[in-house]
Amino acid sequence: MDSDLFSRRRAARFAQLLDEANGGRRHHVRSRADDQLTALVAVGRRLVDERPDVEVDQEFRTGLRAMLMATAEREGVGVTAGAATGTTPATATSRGSLLGAVTARQVRARGAILVGIAAGAVALSGISAASEDAVPGDALYGMKRSTERAQLALASSDLGRGQLFLDFARTRLDEAATLHGDLAGFSAVLDDMDADTRQGVRLLTTTAAQRSDPAGLDAVNTFVAGQRRAVTGLLDGASRAERDRTRRSLTLLDTIRERSDALRAAIACELPAPAASDALGPAPASCPADR
Repeated sequence: MDSDLFSRRRAARFAQLLDEANGGRRHHVRSRADDQLTALVAVGRRLVDERPDVEVDQEFRTGLRAMLMATAEREGVGVTAGAATGTTPATATSRGSLLGAVTARQVRARGAILVGIAAGAVALSGISAASEDAVPGDALYGMKRSTERAQLALASSDLGRGQLFLDFARTRLDEAATLHGDLAGFSAVLDDMDADTRQGVRLLTTTAAQRSDPAGLDAVNTFVAGQRRAVTGLLDGASRAERDRTRRSLTLLDTIRERSDALRAAIACELPAPAASDALGPAPASCPADR
């Protein structure tokens, strides 16, 4: 499978959806990525509609412009179809004309995405600062979670997505610390924290098993060590019900550490990638006693 090809198609479809969202011509097509891309476009629309009144630092503007200009030059944005294909209208064959048309669409797609990045980056410079401390019930909490989904959609690998999920689990823990006394809210945030933890661990352990590389497991172990200390801190001053709920998250972290250690041992004794899997990723067999 040509992942680069599918990335280009995804980018082109994203550009179409951005264009439609801003009142452009509708494209009567659908792709398998539409559900995810539509959510990302909605985030972009909300960034525009709900952006706070902030003054963007001139240094940020200068740096952003330099980044966009470098990307435009590297990606060929602004290059005509004929220049991109090495043909001219007078000499292009019918096949060359078709390739030129495709290239032109790609150029427009890249241009639209760069515009979206520029608008989003300027908006996020204010919105992220305003929403990063939001907790469930705050007006900007939905924007905070939407920004996280956008980060996941733009991540380039399972390893990157796994690390993002673990970052989000740390964020949920910080939110839970502000919700002592609200058992429903406290429990709901810990449920989200555990879900993010499982997602991140599953992606990292799967990558480690597939590559026979324990690097992803190092990230898991570092996360578990720090997260367990922080989650234990939630027990201080908690009600009995809150302590019971907190201990469930501690049990999950202990189970994750056991899984990580078992996978590390399986990689060390060169066992094949496990066929069995669960919510935490591959479930390895034990190494033979003679190894």
